Amino acid sequence: MRSFIKGIILLPIAVIVVLLAVANREPVRLSFDPFSASAPEFSVTLPLFAILFAAVALGVVIGGIGAWLSQADNRRARRQSTRELNRLRSETERMRSYPAARQGGAGASTPVLPALASRSSI
Repeated sequence: MRSFIKGIILLPIAVIVVLLAVANREPVRLSFDPFSASAPEFSVTLPLFAILFAAVALGVVIGGIGAWLSQADNRRARRQSTRELNRLRSETERMRSYPAARQGGAGASTPVLPALASRSSI
């Protein structure tokens, strides 16, 4: 079902992109020199659809980099949470591995400290 919906959405977009490429295949000059309009130093002649596709691709890349950089705090917090979780898991496993006598379990006698024993007899 998901791929069907994806096809319904992407098929018209693909048709529009192909129509745009066919309708705009004449070469145009893209100039990067704002001072010399007649003979620009930095210019390229490409079909218009190629320039449009390159501009869209560049926008997607710049947007992806911006999104990745803006999520740096979230990634840092996730790493810290993962470290804390791993530390707590290992501590829990270490505590579970102790025998019941060390934890003061039901079958073990709890040692009484000498200072506490002398106070209880007073």
